[in-house]
Amino acid sequence: MQISPNSNPTVIVPGNASNATAVDGTSLGLHGENAATATPVTPTPTSAAPLRRGLNNWDQPLQGDISGAQQALDFLEQSAAQLRNLKADLSARLANRQRADGTLDARVRQFSNSWRNRSQASGGTLDARLKFSNKASTTRFTVRGMTMANLRNGGREVLAISLGGGQNLRSVVLEPGLSDEQIAQRFDDALAPSGVRADLNEDGQLEFTTDEASWANVRDTIAVQGGGIRFPTGQLNRVKAEAEAPAVDPDSWQTSDMESVRATLQQVVQALAQVEQAIASVHTALNQVSARVQSAAPSDTTDGMDQVAQNFVSTARQPGYQSLLSITSALAGISRERVISLLSLR
Repeated sequence: MQISPNSNPTVIVPGNASNATAVDGTSLGLHGENAATATPVTPTPTSAAPLRRGLNNWDQPLQGDISGAQQALDFLEQSAAQLRNLKADLSARLANRQRADGTLDARVRQFSNSWRNRSQASGGTLDARLKFSNKASTTRFTVRGMTMANLRNGGREVLAISLGGGQNLRSVVLEPGLSDEQIAQRFDDALAPSGVRADLNEDGQLEFTTDEASWANVRDTIAVQGGGIRFPTGQLNRVKAEAEAPAVDPDSWQTSDMESVRATLQQVVQALAQVEQAIASVHTALNQVSARVQSAAPSDTTDGMDQVAQNFVSTARQPGYQSLLSITSALAGISRERVISLLSLR
């Protein structure tokens, strides 16, 4: 039997003229467990509630968290495999003291190119320090001259800060007697509308954060105008912003001689340890999300589906109109191409 790709059978549910309902294959005009058959079913404690369907009932953020974690794992595991191969090649070069033939350079470039694609490959879930988050990855950076020692000293001064090269200036008022936390809060309040946040890092220094996608623009355009106390007065002056050192920096790896090969091997070993640590961290996050999924999944979904299946089997076995209605409704929307594609998976 060949199933027409665009078949949408129209069936009239028996009843009086005012109740006649056309079924287009996607809806029978019924609800709950009766949606699969036209035979009324006496509700039971497990089937009285409306049938809820698997993924459609999961909290959407849960699905996003799972997808993000899986993307991060895919990237990290691929990176770990490349690093292990590179480690083996570097060790062999040192053991055999072979001459450089370009193979190691090619492998380093390959990993470097893969690593440069980290943000896209991981779906934006891994930052340069391999910190996993299902929110957009960020870049932490410092600004030259904005040390706490410099900011907390001196008289009252108003700093005008420009981000993005536009005329949208942000003002920060510095006064004697402010605590480090208060200074960081004033920077954070001023820059947050521009997508830059400020806080104190573990060393008690002022550190800024922005989305990784915005980092290049922030780095190249940040400028400050002061009152001549902490920063020069007059026109806006470009200041240097420096990003936090990445966990892995393959662009610095060299293989031109034995000494550089030895140094690169050490860096590769350290990078592999950090990647493996990140893998363990993402696995932990994924396990936590899986636990949330289990608790969020409806307890009566399985029982409800069992009830629907039993209704369909019972009705399909009985000859007559109701049996035909159940079968045609189940087959509606199934194209020949879909059947062939599913069979090809066997």
